[in-house]
Amino acid sequence: MNFNVLSTRYKSERNVMYAKSGAVATSNPQAAQAGLDILRKGGNAVDAAVATAAALAVTEPTSNGIGGDAYSLVWIESEKKLYGLNSSGFAPELMTKKAYKGLKKMPRHGFGAVTVPGIPAAWAELNRKFGKLSLYECLKPAIDYAREGYIVYPNVAKLWEESFEDYSNDLKELEKLPKDRVKKDVEAELVDKELLKEWFDTFTIDGKVPQAGDIFKCEEQAKTLEEIANTGAESFYRGRIAKLIDEHSRKFDGMIRKSDLEKYHPQWVEPISTNYKGYDICEIPPNGHGITVLIALNILKELELDEEKETVDNIHKMIECMKLAFADSKKYVTDPKKMTVSVDAMLNQEYAKKRSELIGEKAVFPEVGEPFCGGTVYMCTADKDGNMVSHIQSNYMNFGSGVVIPGTGIALHNRGNNFSLDENHDNIVEPFKKPYHTIIPGFIKQNDEAVGAFGVMGAFMQPQGQFQVVTNLIDFAMNPQEALDAPRWQWIDGMKIEVEDDMKAGIAEGLKEKGHDVKVISDKINMGRGQIILKNEKGGYICGTEKRCDGHVAVY
Repeated sequence: MNFNVLSTRYKSERNVMYAKSGAVATSNPQAAQAGLDILRKGGNAVDAAVATAAALAVTEPTSNGIGGDAYSLVWIESEKKLYGLNSSGFAPELMTKKAYKGLKKMPRHGFGAVTVPGIPAAWAELNRKFGKLSLYECLKPAIDYAREGYIVYPNVAKLWEESFEDYSNDLKELEKLPKDRVKKDVEAELVDKELLKEWFDTFTIDGKVPQAGDIFKCEEQAKTLEEIANTGAESFYRGRIAKLIDEHSRKFDGMIRKSDLEKYHPQWVEPISTNYKGYDICEIPPNGHGITVLIALNILKELELDEEKETVDNIHKMIECMKLAFADSKKYVTDPKKMTVSVDAMLNQEYAKKRSELIGEKAVFPEVGEPFCGGTVYMCTADKDGNMVSHIQSNYMNFGSGVVIPGTGIALHNRGNNFSLDENHDNIVEPFKKPYHTIIPGFIKQNDEAVGAFGVMGAFMQPQGQFQVVTNLIDFAMNPQEALDAPRWQWIDGMKIEVEDDMKAGIAEGLKEKGHDVKVISDKINMGRGQIILKNEKGGYICGTEKRCDGHVAVY
């Protein structure tokens, strides 16, 4: 039969999923099944989260991998406590502004975009602190997928093709340059041809991109995962794998060294929150930009919404709230040790009220305030004892920097691209500093009880997706699946916004009349991909998954 697996001529509908004893919701069915298998073996929600996360690093390499960063929010029911884990990495010691002389912005590709990865440390630390099973047991499904092969799902294949074209374009541009400029033409964001070659050798099949339905294997990745499992990730930071990263970096004049990896440890942090209409919306504190969601909700609390969700006024107000929130977070959020404005000041309700007064009938260009008054994967899990995990991990842009460490299957992320080269910016690049970070897990509580885990991946769409999901659940009484399925908008920059083409008729035109520069889009893959698991008042859980990807909820 001849058909297009990405074609959807007829809109399908999905009901919420119920789970009696446990659930795993994520963007890849194979990864969700890995987490469910761990729950059935007697593992808890944290074990399932680690297993799912590792499986995602294998089965969805277009969004995350062993060489990326991670954050987690962990609810422990017996303690009635929410824990936060920041496993994002810092800039290597050699990553100074001087190293980027002549550049206007940080590079996307090559070692110049690579900060210390945090994902392996996150898996090991989560397992150490809360796991019931061994790290090897949790990583075994991912090891098996890498060794025996996994099915490439449609949206993964689509993003794989995008990365192939991106790196191929780099190679074409390299061919045009004089040989003496090829290695360090950082202004053009180009990298050595030999450096990119390792990506093509590792992540293509005979030089071709895997297609939807193909089986992909990576024995090198399987061996790396086994080494991480057997050493509690020590090999990655202080052993053989760290040495391999150091050697490859030195070979191509990169900045990361084994000494940087040796200094790295994930951090347990106190989650931040705001109360939105009776619910505590919780996020990881900066350097992540989850605070953007909370700022936007604080501003929205000062405004009145129509009862019906899809009205021009509602969407206009929400977009303006998000623009103002982003204006502040993009200016002030960085490594918390380097922030010039406190989290408390940014979340001060009086400040939010003043910001809300800037919102009128017409769209405005977002201006930074002065609050001194006061491609990622997402997954969530839950177990029979009421424990829940909201976890997110990322390469940042698809496969990341394009740097693959030979013999390991490790693609290094490009999170360093988020640093600024502006000396007057809080987020300026400097050694051992963590950059502004886009990945944000979310969690909802009420009266010190867990309501549920939620999140929406997608770089700068993440806080916008979370903001829309929270208001869908709380303001417009949507069930978890509806809250994810509802048409989305995304603020891009200045007055530019995108809205999905299934938005109610007349919305786009109405927003244009209010001064927004509106683009209606049909390709929804960059509009965020979310998951929700909420506690069911009758017992068990009620779940929703994303229609914009290969979303799946595995339950038992």
